[in-house]
Amino acid sequence: MVKQFDNLYPQITDFANLHLAWRKAKRGKRFRQAAATFEVDLEDNLIRLQRQLTEQSWQPGGYRSFYIRDPKRRLVSAAPFADRVVHHALCNVLEPMYEPVFIGDSYANRQGKGTHAALDRAQKFIRSSPFVLQCDIRQYFPSIDHEMLENILTRKIIDRRAMWLIRQIIKSGEGVLRDEYEMVWFPGDGLFAPLRPSGLPIGNLTSQFWSNVYLNELDQFVKRQLHCRAYLRYVDDFLLFAASKKQLWHWKKEITAFLGKLRLTLHDRSSTVYPVRNGVPFLGFRVFAEYRRLKRKNGVNFSRRLRRAYRAYARGELHFDELSAKVLGWVAHAAHGDTWGLRTSLFRHPLPKKQPPR
Repeated sequence: MVKQFDNLYPQITDFANLHLAWRKAKRGKRFRQAAATFEVDLEDNLIRLQRQLTEQSWQPGGYRSFYIRDPKRRLVSAAPFADRVVHHALCNVLEPMYEPVFIGDSYANRQGKGTHAALDRAQKFIRSSPFVLQCDIRQYFPSIDHEMLENILTRKIIDRRAMWLIRQIIKSGEGVLRDEYEMVWFPGDGLFAPLRPSGLPIGNLTSQFWSNVYLNELDQFVKRQLHCRAYLRYVDDFLLFAASKKQLWHWKKEITAFLGKLRLTLHDRSSTVYPVRNGVPFLGFRVFAEYRRLKRKNGVNFSRRLRRAYRAYARGELHFDELSAKVLGWVAHAAHGDTWGLRTSLFRHPLPKKQPPR
């Protein structure tokens, strides 16, 4: 039986929770103008947010959207800073409710998980299984169906005011990723299927959290119905390991049918079965039983980003702390593969001097 939660809204709107949400929202953003402006009148801004939420008069602001390569081209949408505080306040309350429900081998956007833990787990499975089914979901964030997501959330959340806030945030993403979505027709779709609201903005904390809630349906299916023990997922990329190719192809067929119920589809060409001895491309690495290699294009892409960051620093457009965070984050990631030579070559040149102000 699903455990349900009521009386969540007072926890969400509690001033201490909003203050904690502000502290989380400003991490890594303290040199950004929006975060600094909010902090100037911090108490008044938090009180205003609390009043708007309590009265249920709060309205999400517009998104600022831009493309990045990570390494795929993605449209990222940034909500106003005050909205990000609300997103954190909501997730502060919801995440502890869902954490016991999630499987241990779901690694994205969870405390104590992450890419490196996922790589370690994948390598462990590679050592014990000869074959892998590698899958990724086509147009995942643009495809997330609003009605289905709300239905999944209301199984646990029976607080009407909390669901009001959730719907406000979900609805604010309607249309943001419209140009990134190619219509897919599912059995039973009528004439108005293309009008179904869908899409969660990439960049929202809530989108990251809800993407895990949505695909927890798949996780539970793989574990409880397919009884696959060697399975892990990172966002919309997931791996199943087994001793038999036939078993994996059968599981792919079952997974394809199940995802259709969530209005999701697999990338058919890249979702395939193959021997693990050739290495498994996963999260920017090619993973073998005893070692990992960073994908060449990842090193090339970072080299380009590093040169751009150096130029921005020299012009005074990037603070040293922000530059340092970018570099150290990538180094920590790359260090999980055999990349000593690459890291040495990238950082042998000194930091450029800042240009004098004109």
